[in-house]
Amino acid sequence: MLNFKVIFCGVCVATSLTANADISRVKASIERVESANKKHESLLLPYLFSTDTMGLNFGVGGMIKGYHQPQMTVGATAFKGDVSEGAWAGLFNYKVLDSERWYFSASGMAAYFPEQRAYTGGHKVPIADNAVFPGSNDSSNEVYLEADGSSNWFDARIEYALPFGATSQTGMVRYQLKNGLLVSEPSGGAQWNPLESGVMVATARYFRRSQSFEFNEGTQDGSISAMEFGLLYDNTDFATNPSYGSRHYLAFSQSMPGSDDIYDWDLWQFNGSKFISLGASEFAHQRILAFNFWAAYSPSWQVNHTLDGTKFISDAAPYNEGATLGGFKRLRGYDFYRFHDKAAIYGAFEYRYTLKYNPIADVNWLKFLKLDWFQLVGFVEAGRVSPHLTFDALWQDYHYDYGVSLRAMMSGLVVRTELANSKEGANFWVMIDQPF
Repeated sequence: MLNFKVIFCGVCVATSLTANADISRVKASIERVESANKKHESLLLPYLFSTDTMGLNFGVGGMIKGYHQPQMTVGATAFKGDVSEGAWAGLFNYKVLDSERWYFSASGMAAYFPEQRAYTGGHKVPIADNAVFPGSNDSSNEVYLEADGSSNWFDARIEYALPFGATSQTGMVRYQLKNGLLVSEPSGGAQWNPLESGVMVATARYFRRSQSFEFNEGTQDGSISAMEFGLLYDNTDFATNPSYGSRHYLAFSQSMPGSDDIYDWDLWQFNGSKFISLGASEFAHQRILAFNFWAAYSPSWQVNHTLDGTKFISDAAPYNEGATLGGFKRLRGYDFYRFHDKAAIYGAFEYRYTLKYNPIADVNWLKFLKLDWFQLVGFVEAGRVSPHLTFDALWQDYHYDYGVSLRAMMSGLVVRTELANSKEGANFWVMIDQPF
């Protein structure tokens, strides 16, 4: 059965920072040769979508890129259905006080959704000692909470571009594209040496999330706030759509003082990607092999056993943070946050084929999209969560999925539609940015 998971944070999220962002970004300005006389780009699109749970929704999204500062983007979107409604707005890559290396970004969303689902349990209410925690690796996909409710989040970060490699002289990389392909100097990839090649960015991020479930017998709600400190080394040729090179991100997150005691948690994570170019062909500008590996571990996560034969989880990240899998970034064939535990491991492979043929290149009434190319992608993914950080626990009983994707470069921004299939069903996603 196909579940339509259409995420329209869409055209306005120009740097692809969402509530689930877990990696910093290269600070860059992107100039299209086709728009060389323009100092800024803008895009405004109405949209509609329909899902089994949300029904028919109408919305509009837009972004303005390059005003005030060449790398800065401002975006917003709003949608409304019979029950569902939401609004998002964000400011990205603002140079603080016009400094060379300090950047500020902030975004937030307030929304109300029908039948939002959470694979969680065992935090506030203990379960039987021999039972499986909902959302764990061996859990059933039929055990979850589901109700109408709100889902709100806020994300703000300060980033510093270190004076090494491609940002040794200035904190921003300037990319120039022709037909959506890089024609300016690559920012990295020729050698692995942070002092000479690529971009390093240090990040301090604050994020907050609140969610409610309105059951007939009463409302359950909760909120978390946390800080994340991370270091990115992006040694790819073109950070938005890499064709060769590698990317690494190491981060530590900690819940803020004063949070609910069940959410007094911490998390380590590592994200690594490798890109290999196979060159052009008769029908393709690019043929790219893309690999991704991600691992997360929460030292604070504890399972407590009681004298009456029950157990409960304490000092753990909530189900939608921490070592979690499922959704439009990892294990796309599974529901949002389908799996979560003390530790997680994940790997993905994609074959990206950037077409020379662009069927709308000469369609005048569609030129406002600034669509430079289409990309065909096939992918496979595997991952699992575990209560133990051991080789035996993490290297067996994987969950798999596979799928296809159609992606496009629009105004220097990658837009992707994906169909992913797993043993629990199939999901269709519409989202911004490459998944890694």
